[in-house]
Amino acid sequence: MKKLIVLLIAVSIVMSVNAQKKQDNPFFKEYNTPFQVPPFDQIKYEHYLPAFEKGLKDAKAEIKKIADNKEAPNFKNTVEALEFSGELLEKVSSVFFNLTGSNSSPEMQEIAKEITPKLTSYQDEILLNDKLFKRIKAVYEKRTTSKLTPEQIRLVEIKYKEFTKNGALLNKEQKARISKVNQDLATLSLQFRDNVLAETNDYKLIVEDEGRLRGLPRTLIESAREAANKAGMGGKFVFTLHNPSIMPFLQYCEDRELRKEMLNAYLHRGDNNNEHDNKEIIKQILRLSLEKANLLGYPDFAEFTLSDNMAKNTGKVFELLNQLWEPASHNARMEAEEIQQMIFNEGQNFTLEASDWRYYAEKIRKAKYNLDEEELRPYFAVDNVMNGAFHVAENLYGIKFKELHDVPVYDPSVKVFEVTETDGKHIGLFFVDYFNRSSKRGGAWMNNLRSRQVKNGKVITPIVFNVCNFPAPVGDTPSLLNLDEAETLFHEFGHALHGLLANNSYPSIGGTSVPRDFVELPSQLMENWFSEPEVLREFARHYQTGEPLPEDFIDKIQASSKFGQGFATVEYLAAALLDMSYYSAPPVDDVDAFEQEIASRYNLPEAIPFRYRSTYFNHIFGGGYSAGYYSYIWAGVLDSDAFEAFKETSLFDQKTAESLRKNILEKGYTEDPMDLYVKFRGREPVIEPLLRKRGLQ
Repeated sequence: MKKLIVLLIAVSIVMSVNAQKKQDNPFFKEYNTPFQVPPFDQIKYEHYLPAFEKGLKDAKAEIKKIADNKEAPNFKNTVEALEFSGELLEKVSSVFFNLTGSNSSPEMQEIAKEITPKLTSYQDEILLNDKLFKRIKAVYEKRTTSKLTPEQIRLVEIKYKEFTKNGALLNKEQKARISKVNQDLATLSLQFRDNVLAETNDYKLIVEDEGRLRGLPRTLIESAREAANKAGMGGKFVFTLHNPSIMPFLQYCEDRELRKEMLNAYLHRGDNNNEHDNKEIIKQILRLSLEKANLLGYPDFAEFTLSDNMAKNTGKVFELLNQLWEPASHNARMEAEEIQQMIFNEGQNFTLEASDWRYYAEKIRKAKYNLDEEELRPYFAVDNVMNGAFHVAENLYGIKFKELHDVPVYDPSVKVFEVTETDGKHIGLFFVDYFNRSSKRGGAWMNNLRSRQVKNGKVITPIVFNVCNFPAPVGDTPSLLNLDEAETLFHEFGHALHGLLANNSYPSIGGTSVPRDFVELPSQLMENWFSEPEVLREFARHYQTGEPLPEDFIDKIQASSKFGQGFATVEYLAAALLDMSYYSAPPVDDVDAFEQEIASRYNLPEAIPFRYRSTYFNHIFGGGYSAGYYSYIWAGVLDSDAFEAFKETSLFDQKTAESLRKNILEKGYTEDPMDLYVKFRGREPVIEPLLRKRGLQ
């Protein structure tokens, strides 16, 4: 009897401890924070897995309930129920996967490795569920006679296509195989990203002699000195492969050997035959991607991907890329000849190499336009540029931004803004995380922490993130951006507006949940306002004196706007062609050899490497842009044509801005993207504005 009592006490204690743990887990209760923002300060590593496990358990039970429902299938009990299922799972996933990109750690990476295959398997359990698909199909077949709204009909159509495109019509053996393929692809992509981050963080160029740093901006030298001090290497200078370090280094460092060393390390990330090498992972991803496409009835993965995009097929993508390749490569060759001549004029006899291009291009720009980007930096303090982006949005759409100081954040440098209509109506929250750190993956992006939706008649407002890798402040000096970085801020802010101004009921077809070659339209369109003189005069002010950017500087920015576009366009197009070539061809046996084959096929100049070499091409092997990197130039056609609608009227023409908001930003994927564009512009886009903008005519 005593043993039984002891056992019962022990069980009671365990149950009590488990209950306490559950009570302490922030994901298991409603967030008691402003605007129900996740309490980042309370979330610990040990909270994620229990929340994921319970979230998966609850979500699977919900899916079973929908599939087993004895009532006749209709929109509410099937499609809408599926759309809003898995609330806890979405709650923990949105936090976790936002932070694995912006504030990662070894602990987060280990959790991701454990949970990613389970999440992929769960998605397959939904999309390959016969009983659930039959109900979706029944609603789909009656969609036009069921008194549904246009948005509801669109959601039904998208859900039905999602199921059929992901294997709902396959037999049992094929479904089992595609589920395994999906899990393997998810795991490999995660490993690819982790390897790139590790390779980027592991390399450091340590310079002892400050004399070798001639030409470098003083701010970069001081950042390198501070990095060395933090690493316990006082008196030395540390440079890294993160963009705020390497890009100005390549642009200004006079020491050619140091430039070569830095660029070589950058280009060989993931290609060093070590524990972080990505070549075998790439081969496996390509092999599995082709198998998946074939199982689903597509000749290759590119055709599988593009069937949902505006482009529809590989032929249209290659047609656009090839149409731009010749004029871009012609301009690039002319730029190379000009650089080579400058090298000779300086009394040097070496042949132009990749590590020379940015350095000499910057010298030529300064000579041609008397424009030194380092002279511009003091006028582009990050807060000023951000306020410039806010100014554009306020003038276009009448919305307001107010900084909040009582909202939890995951890093002290993160800022939060409430976004409201002119009348004060709450739209959403906007988080900005702008500065580079080792826990953040490279690049810049926008993401939703919470998407706009209407659930049980209640509007749930969005929480949107912009994450960048700008140089961090040093001492009393704020983060000062170059032109490319400032334009990047405007670009990501355009994505943010797409998420914030969404006016949809269902998150899977709202905001930025649109095809890849349409999602870049709002972001790239926003870039156009950045360099307009009227806008520059508003926000570009010296961070110390408050003096506006001098008019002659504005004139120089305008005059030099097409400078270097041959290099920039070829560098981009080469990467887009590499992506399309990988996913529209048989799997490769040798990654480096395939790269060389594509470079030779298009006569890519040796001095212009791919913008992303394969082994660190996160977009296509570690993200969602497989056979989709072309999207930026496709959207470039759209944004160049769209901006002309403003140039034909005025920069802040209210009628045009209202049409843009109502027909593009608010609509998401509730209608066909081309139909939406035509509603905004009055016709389909034409390519000539893009050619003029880049000087490619």
